[in-house]
Amino acid sequence: MIVVLLGAPGVGKGTQAVGLAAAMNVPHVSTGDLFRAHLRDRSPLGVEAEAYMNRGDLVPDDIVIGMVRDRLSEPDAAEGAVLDGFPRTVAQAEALDEMLGAVGRERPDAIALDVPVDDLVRRLTGRRVCRAAGHPYHVDFKQPKIQGRCDIDGSELYQRADDSLETVMNRMQVYERETAPLLAYYGEDGRLTSIDGAAPPDVVGERLRQHFGLGSTR
Repeated sequence: MIVVLLGAPGVGKGTQAVGLAAAMNVPHVSTGDLFRAHLRDRSPLGVEAEAYMNRGDLVPDDIVIGMVRDRLSEPDAAEGAVLDGFPRTVAQAEALDEMLGAVGRERPDAIALDVPVDDLVRRLTGRRVCRAAGHPYHVDFKQPKIQGRCDIDGSELYQRADDSLETVMNRMQVYERETAPLLAYYGEDGRLTSIDGAAPPDVVGERLRQHFGLGSTR
């Protein structure tokens, strides 16, 4: 089974994808990890993607799809995978369906992690990281022992530019414009399930495992 995790920035897709993949005993396939691996290995797809990235252009769908196709063809993905960060658009979702159908595999199921926008903005704009090593903190959920200083290395905590309110609101608008239509795409033929993602991460993970009939960790 191929599972697609959907949701706006900050819903916790990465965290839940790792846990769900482990419970299903299939790989967690993150497009971010794929890009880094292809760039590091200087693969043909990586070299081609790098050319676009260096110009500040979006990497075309056919390159991204090629990376996903290669990853899903590896032996450890024979029984399935949990996709994190792909597809991002309806065109990519259609390409994924075609890709899987061409090799006789079932089309993916989609899980949407649903979190109110106000909560997402609070999650993202409250994040802080240390300058020395990027250790994560949060002004509400994970405060340091000494205000403004990392518990581990004592370096200054700061807010990354992509966590500023202006940038976060722009990311939400991009999501609504480009990625939210995926909900309608997967919902049209009953492949979409929405799960409340506003609960604590362990509760959300339990709900995901229950949905797929997997054993509880409690």
